[in-house]
Amino acid sequence: MAPMAQIARLVLFFLLFSVSEASFAQAPQLSIYKLGSGDTISIRVLGEDDLKRERVRLSDAGTVSFPVLGEIKVKGMTVGGLEEYVTKGLKGRYLINPQVTVSIEEYRNFFVNGQVEKPGGYPFSPGLTVRKAISIAGGFKERASREKINVIRDDDATQTAKRVDMNATILPGDILTVEESFF
Repeated sequence: MAPMAQIARLVLFFLLFSVSEASFAQAPQLSIYKLGSGDTISIRVLGEDDLKRERVRLSDAGTVSFPVLGEIKVKGMTVGGLEEYVTKGLKGRYLINPQVTVSIEEYRNFFVNGQVEKPGGYPFSPGLTVRKAISIAGGFKERASREKINVIRDDDATQTAKRVDMNATILPGDILTVEESFF
């Protein structure tokens, strides 16, 4: 093989390798968000309108009824996990190659209480921080502590309040409490 042909092959190899590496580095991350009671989801199977479930609110047990598969416990599953579960359940028994998509239509509420102007439950949106949650709840009251802010995570079985700062992430179902300042 001529030296130029070898050089051309090496260049081609490195170009292909660097493109695949760049594509891999930019691959989208799968969601780690776990579904829970109160979330509203849609499940669609490509080309199968009779299997479509639009805007289904998860029950208090965190379940959803789906044709062929019956009642599915989805609480604690990710969107990708639910897609995989439904795909496996339909494949072979009902469809040859089901293409399933699950989307979150509406997240469950988060809650703010304590020394804020309008305590209560509010619709969650991705990217929510303590600072944003307090703003949504009308801001701090005059006697609110800017340092004594606690959150109880929805997925914490012990329901233990943990101190957080203003930039901490708030998730659906979380309970945020702003304590009173003594000065």
